[in-house]
Amino acid sequence: MKIRPSSGEIDHFFRLETVTLRQGGVEVPRKVAETVPHGNALLMRFDGVTSPEAAKLLTGAEIVVDREFAAPLRDGEHYIEDMKGLAVVSAEGQTLGHIADVLEGGGGQLAEVTLSSGETRLAPYRKEFFGELNLAEGTIVLLAPWVLDAAE
Repeated sequence: MKIRPSSGEIDHFFRLETVTLRQGGVEVPRKVAETVPHGNALLMRFDGVTSPEAAKLLTGAEIVVDREFAAPLRDGEHYIEDMKGLAVVSAEGQTLGHIADVLEGGGGQLAEVTLSSGETRLAPYRKEFFGELNLAEGTIVLLAPWVLDAAE
C-alpha cells in the first residue's frame, strides 16, 4: 500500500510493527510486514493483505498508532487528538462550542466545531481565524467568530 503521511514525516513509520487501520468508523489492527521509502511517501505491506484487490479495499484508510510511535511535534504543533473536545472561545472568553474533529479539506485543514446549540460548522483551521490554543485550560480562541455563521 502506498502511504502518504499527512505530517510529511516518514521516519517514525519504520519503527511500526503493528498499526490500526481506521476506515468508515471501523478499526482493524494489522501487523506490518514491510515498510520501504517511496519518494515523499512510503510503501507498507500488511500481513493478511495478499492481493492488489485486498489492498484496494483499504484505499482511504487512516493509520492510527499509539502516541509513542507518532510523528514528533515541532514548536506550535499539536496532535489532532489533543484538540478534540477543546472549548472554542471568543477573544472575550465566551464559549461558542467545542472542537469535534480536524479534517483535511481541499485547501487545508478544517475545524469541525459543534456549537453550543448542537449544530455543527466547519471553519478553516488557519492562523487568521484561530488564535491561542491552551491545552492546559482546554481552550482555543476563535479570532473570527463570523466563520461559524450559517450561510443563508
